[in-house]
Amino acid sequence: MKQQGLTLLEILIVVAVMALLIGMTTPSLRSSRQQARAVHCAGNVRQLLLGLALYENESGSFPHAFSGSISTPPPGGYAGYPTYDRMGWWWFNYTTDYSKENARGSSGLWCPSRLMTDYRLETDVLCGNYGVNQSICKVSYGLRDRDEFVGRPLGLADISHPSRTLLIADSGYVMLSWWNATDKPPMELSKTLEDSAYVPGLEINTKKNLWSGLLLDALNGRHPGKKANVGFADGCVTRARAEDLAVKSTSDGYENRSPLWTPSPVEH
Repeated sequence: MKQQGLTLLEILIVVAVMALLIGMTTPSLRSSRQQARAVHCAGNVRQLLLGLALYENESGSFPHAFSGSISTPPPGGYAGYPTYDRMGWWWFNYTTDYSKENARGSSGLWCPSRLMTDYRLETDVLCGNYGVNQSICKVSYGLRDRDEFVGRPLGLADISHPSRTLLIADSGYVMLSWWNATDKPPMELSKTLEDSAYVPGLEINTKKNLWSGLLLDALNGRHPGKKANVGFADGCVTRARAEDLAVKSTSDGYENRSPLWTPSPVEH
């Protein structure tokens, strides 16, 4: 008996069923990839946090977020671009073998979920990866109106609630402060990259004067649910809602600023 092939109608039904199945599984696969990148990112934060902790254990304080007082370039050369970044030693130059880990895609310095859309920022490790809290890892010099972020970095002995105080997090720039997480900072911020630091997914980012290449990362967030990977001064890593990191301005100060961003004074 001659075997009949599939009719046109049967072929169309098979194609329709396959398209339906693909449509049903694609969102699930996309979500799985996003979750995998979020886990990878948390692992990066954990490793960077370990490096910061080891440095603090040996030196008695965390490293500067940035230092321009060392005359020689760090191993591997200066990170960033002199047209819009400071040239000097960044915190990861003290805690990571940057000479081996500055390659895009193979280093714990690069967030796997970063969303840079500007070719100038795409290869800049200082942008769209991780930032340290400037209230702890201060800069060696800076503007006079930002004295709270300038000077000697803090150590664990200076932080009364290390389990509640942020040390490193997903960030738009390599340095991050509570000024970048509030709707009304003490002074108007400029459009420099340093002032463009942000917590990805934070609602107030819609009102910020950001570089266009940062907008997708800042507005959409990097991880499902607009969450950010955060490392605390005690070594704990968690994934928090971006909004839980926001500092709310009030008539008499700021809510959620201390001890999350600004370490409370240690009582002696």
